[in-house]
Amino acid sequence: MLRLAGGRVSIRIRTRTVWVVSALAVFTVALAVLAVTLGEYPIAPKDVFAAFTGQGSTSIQRIVLEWRAPRIVLAVVAGAALALSGAIFQSLTRNPLGSPDILGFSHGAYTGALVVMLLIGGNYVATSIGAFVGGVATAAVVYFLSFRNGVQGFRLIVIGIAVSAFLVAFNGWLLISVDVNSALSAATWGTGSFDLSTWGDVVPVLGTIVVLLPVLALTGSRLRALELGDDAAIGLGVRAEPTRLLLLVVGVALVAVVTAAAGPIGFVALAAPQIARRLTRSPGVALVPAAALGAALMLGSDVIAQRLIAPTQLPVGIVTVVIGGIYLVALLATQSRKA
Repeated sequence: MLRLAGGRVSIRIRTRTVWVVSALAVFTVALAVLAVTLGEYPIAPKDVFAAFTGQGSTSIQRIVLEWRAPRIVLAVVAGAALALSGAIFQSLTRNPLGSPDILGFSHGAYTGALVVMLLIGGNYVATSIGAFVGGVATAAVVYFLSFRNGVQGFRLIVIGIAVSAFLVAFNGWLLISVDVNSALSAATWGTGSFDLSTWGDVVPVLGTIVVLLPVLALTGSRLRALELGDDAAIGLGVRAEPTRLLLLVVGVALVAVVTAAAGPIGFVALAAPQIARRLTRSPGVALVPAAALGAALMLGSDVIAQRLIAPTQLPVGIVTVVIGGIYLVALLATQSRKA
């Protein structure tokens, strides 16, 4: 355990956590280097370096800087955002199944984006707003239906599953109610993909994380207090419901901005925080390791999606669903043994 003290501030950092996060960062960088060299037009690492320094050919600079680099950066920041969102909700519910996928917030963000795309019409900004409004509205519905002398994690999950099922049906109805071309475009986007990603897609996701990170840093100790239960949190001076509402908005915002940029990508928010917790052997869900693992998991899934049946590229959402499905089965098997 490392202890950093300065003035009235004292921070304790577990050395295992430092090593795990460092290893994940190195692994993510190695994946990024691999991803930028692969493709229908393979590029040598020295040519990649030349492109970043402005010394390569124009065609290689365009491939590296305009096509592949935005996709890699978007995969990393989107994975980190989804993992942070999952860590928030799993801490609030005190349940490894408490993620935006299970609670219906991801489906709500998808619904909001679909309404804008298919019924209203609009650009990326309008789609982002629609995704955020849909996610927040879903969170509000789940929250108020779950509220009874406070919000209990298990009740929140059960109601979230019910709302999620309703939204899945509603999204299907939207897709069959419009013309074929619009439905096909929306359905393709709905599988979750980083194809044709640009720097314009990266900026909103990265900007949202930068804005919300200070909020998470300030509320991190209160989030850990809420893991002990409302009574214990109140005893420690934490205002339980206002803090929970603030964290709900932060978690939904992270999901919504990723959904608007790349479509709904499932199971990263569910699996990354718990896998990171097991790697670090921490007593609770830690935000930084979860974000690091989410970035590595998303980028690795995207590399697999690009190269598994190359030259055809799979949506990254298909790969994450397969990985997440395996994880979910293993998690349920482990929980059933404990029961």
